[in-house]
Amino acid sequence: MESVLSPPPFLSGGTPLTPFSHSLSAKTILPRECTRARSSLPAAQPDPWSQRDHPSQPKPRSKNPKNPLSDDNARRIIRSKALYLSALRKNKGPNVHTPPWIKRTPEQMLLYLSDDRNGHLHGRHVVAAIRTVRALSQKKEGEYDIRKVMSGFVCKLTFREMCVVLKEQKGWRQVRDFFYWMKLQMSYRPSVIAYTIVLRIYGQVGKLSLAEETFLEMLEAGCEPDQVACGTMLCTYARWGRHRAMLSFLSAIEERGVTPSVSVFNFMLSSLQKKSLHTSVVELWRKMSSKGVAPNGFTYTVVVSSLVKGGYGDEALKTFYDMKNAGFIPEEVIYSHVISLCSKDDSRWDEAVALYHDMRSQKILPSNYTCASLLTIYYKSGDYSKALSLFSEMERYKIPPDEVIHGLLIRIYGKLGLYEDAERTFREVEHLGLLKDEKTYLAMAQVYLNSGNALNALNLIQLMKSRNILLSRFAYIVLLQCHLKREDLGSAEAIFLALSSTGQADAASCNDMLHAYINSGQMVKAIEFTFQIRKNREDYDEQLIKTIMRVYCRAGMVRDAEQFVEEMQTNSNLKDNRFVQTFLKKISGEYRGQKNDEGRVFASKTLDPVALGLMLTLYLGNDMSRSEEIFQLLIDSEGGPSAVSKLMTSLIKEGDISKADNLYGLSTKLGLQPEDEIVAALISLYGKEQRLDRAEEIFGEASSPFPAKVIVNAMIDLYIRSGRADDAFFLYTKASEQGDNLGVVAVSIIVNALSSNGKHQEAEVLIRKCMQETLELDTVAYNTFIKAMLEAGKLKFAASIHQQMLAKGIAPSIRTINTMISVYGRSRELNKAIEMVDIAHSFNLSLDEKAYMNLLRFCSRQGETEKATLLFSKMREEGIRPGKISSTMMMDLYASAGRWVEAADLFTDMKVAGIVPDSSVYLSLIRAYTNSSKTVEAEDIIKSMQSEGISPSSAHHNRVIWGYAKAGQIKEAERVYGETVSRSIGADPSCHRTMLRAYMDCGYVEEGIAQFERIREQVRMDRFIWSAAVHLYRSLGRTEEAEDVLKGLKREGIPFLANLEVAPKKTRS
Repeated sequence: MESVLSPPPFLSGGTPLTPFSHSLSAKTILPRECTRARSSLPAAQPDPWSQRDHPSQPKPRSKNPKNPLSDDNARRIIRSKALYLSALRKNKGPNVHTPPWIKRTPEQMLLYLSDDRNGHLHGRHVVAAIRTVRALSQKKEGEYDIRKVMSGFVCKLTFREMCVVLKEQKGWRQVRDFFYWMKLQMSYRPSVIAYTIVLRIYGQVGKLSLAEETFLEMLEAGCEPDQVACGTMLCTYARWGRHRAMLSFLSAIEERGVTPSVSVFNFMLSSLQKKSLHTSVVELWRKMSSKGVAPNGFTYTVVVSSLVKGGYGDEALKTFYDMKNAGFIPEEVIYSHVISLCSKDDSRWDEAVALYHDMRSQKILPSNYTCASLLTIYYKSGDYSKALSLFSEMERYKIPPDEVIHGLLIRIYGKLGLYEDAERTFREVEHLGLLKDEKTYLAMAQVYLNSGNALNALNLIQLMKSRNILLSRFAYIVLLQCHLKREDLGSAEAIFLALSSTGQADAASCNDMLHAYINSGQMVKAIEFTFQIRKNREDYDEQLIKTIMRVYCRAGMVRDAEQFVEEMQTNSNLKDNRFVQTFLKKISGEYRGQKNDEGRVFASKTLDPVALGLMLTLYLGNDMSRSEEIFQLLIDSEGGPSAVSKLMTSLIKEGDISKADNLYGLSTKLGLQPEDEIVAALISLYGKEQRLDRAEEIFGEASSPFPAKVIVNAMIDLYIRSGRADDAFFLYTKASEQGDNLGVVAVSIIVNALSSNGKHQEAEVLIRKCMQETLELDTVAYNTFIKAMLEAGKLKFAASIHQQMLAKGIAPSIRTINTMISVYGRSRELNKAIEMVDIAHSFNLSLDEKAYMNLLRFCSRQGETEKATLLFSKMREEGIRPGKISSTMMMDLYASAGRWVEAADLFTDMKVAGIVPDSSVYLSLIRAYTNSSKTVEAEDIIKSMQSEGISPSSAHHNRVIWGYAKAGQIKEAERVYGETVSRSIGADPSCHRTMLRAYMDCGYVEEGIAQFERIREQVRMDRFIWSAAVHLYRSLGRTEEAEDVLKGLKREGIPFLANLEVAPKKTRS
């Protein structure tokens, strides 16, 4: 097909416009048989222009030699010879007929040699003339005289040769000057061919004024412009965007009876389309059709594209099908246009899909634009499987998806709930550098919103803003949804103002803002917002009207509701709206109901139950007589009882207990018993309001003879939340006596409540009863039973519950494993507690750190360091990263066992894992060193603490003092003790006790007494210190001081430690 940018053949540099050839006489007649296409020529035939084998039979020069050939006939001959030569080149093969060698007579050979062509296309004088004229391009305007330059060629060039020289020029100035010289020659005769050559050169360089002057000159010279000359002029105008002049010229030549060829029409149509003048393209197309010019494939391609872009949808489809019926195969771009056109009309979606399959049957690969149109159809129609299939087909044929297709794919994944795939696609678009359009960001933001991740959606829009992408109205709408999802009303209000600044906010956004105010309990703001909407808005949708009425009805604003309904009465778009008309008829008094034979009011089929329900909430508590009338209308309407149930459920959810109670009273008064679920919800609402008496009244009214299970469960839950576990247990027992099975949930709640309130005996009775009956217990119930018995201290019974659970094939949970570890740990059955790890693995349960910590704690209590070490290693092997608490617990175990190496390694591992050691961790490490007689290293740990910015406490120094004392290094112990007191650490009694114990154990009696006398005022009546003082005084025979200290203990009621011993007295060296 012709390219949109390529000129028609007569303007192309590759197609000569001159009618002359060295082997062609101007008067030679071309047989019509030689113009056939290759398909009609199985082999090339001898050309009619070559000389025959017998010179005695020359070709006739013309049937009528007196009449020379016209310009049109000359062009026809040139074109026919070109077609013949083309067929000759294409039909190469063993049977090809090549022209015979030209046989010349001696006279003909002399003539052939004398013309100096030597077999070339042009003679030497023609080539010299061409070079001479071309050389003028090196000179400036006015530096030469064309007549002097060409003086050597006067009378040497025939008219045909001058046309050849003219055609071979490349510069417009050389064409202009040579044509001027050409017209001065004797052999020149006015011809449309020469003028066409000049027009072509002027048109190529954009010299439109010179082209127009030349065309007028041609007319003045008496040369009637033919189809080619006019087509050249039209293409010149089209090439340089002079469309008004082009159309005017077209009208002028039509008046002269000249109709352009299809190539010229194609050039004009393409030029108009490039400037998006689609209306002009359509008009020119219609004119072309009226002239009977047969279009080709390129014509249809341009016209269908402009018809689609210009909004002529029906005509575009008709032209497309005409193109197919004419035997032309549309290009992909045409299929893409018509498929896109059909995708915008849901009634033509099937036609679009059929066109796509037709295109694929032609083995035409779709473009991104076509695939995007198909994906849009599948997305809107909800046919996501076909959409994903199309995307797979694109991958199979290596059609790279663009940003639009990725955006559609993100939306489809979001609709399917494949949020991870949607996010992966978005990241892929970003990685490929295609992320530029706002719609792609917003598509992913909506996916985040649908998945409940409003924060990610908000961050994505902030990222879009940081990349200098301006927010559209739709972006503000999505941003508003983000803030509303996060319940950030302040930010939502700011975004709503920004949205309003771009134009009137859409009804859906107004509706969302109203719902946000209602859900947050800000009814004052909701009411003010309704006034703002009514002031600035003219168009409403039904949802917004319902929400505004719900605000007024919930607030009891009767007058405002009536005014709003009257405003809606003037809106012509709502005259057929059932919801609005119900309000109008009822509030305006137009509809008073219809009486049946019994005098009851029954509703018309035209009334909307939702509107009646809202009106009922409006008048509840304000006008009970009118409320009763509306209630009667509501229950008699189609779907009325269901509407009453929904209304009562809504009031209960909103917490409007007054209106819910009034509606409940109306229902029971008029014989409409509310559903059991609604009664249960109402009882729960009264429980939240601490109105247990009213809840019991409603429960009593529902007894017929005994309330339903859901009501009993609600009452039991209310009793438990009110701290009345006995009443809940009594109600459960009564329900069981009635044969009602309240379910395993109710049993679990009651057992948990009894256990929490210390009613362990009642809990045990209920548990044993449930286990003896056929009640199907689940994992939660068993967990509750085991936990209750654990808290009651019934460890063996708790273990038997677990055994029954496993015997019945009930799979345990992590909570079961943790509870059973506590059960076996408290019963000092450590091996069974450790076996719970294997049980968990047998049920494919992965233990958490909490379970291992529980095991480590029981190992620590029983001093099982080796078992604790194995459990700690197993925890690490399972990929559980030990935290600070479990690591500290393990370090305490190592410290108690005196395993300072393992404790030091664990301390290093904690720091590598990023756990910052605190004071308790350092204390455990110091204990490990001191228990291993590494007191010097323990004191270094204190220094390390200080370098890390952690202040050691008295407990840390006390362990170092104890270590030195244990090793008998009293001087070192006194040094550390002195530093503890002097640094204002505020040594607690434990340091004093440790130092005093060191003096007693080492026999430094006098130093011990001196120590006591220094600190006796700081540690008044400490049992150990004062008892030790008594023993120290007695060891020195100072019985009087000993008795005074002992009397002080007795006076304070502190028992004396008589079993303390003092080592034999020593004296310092």
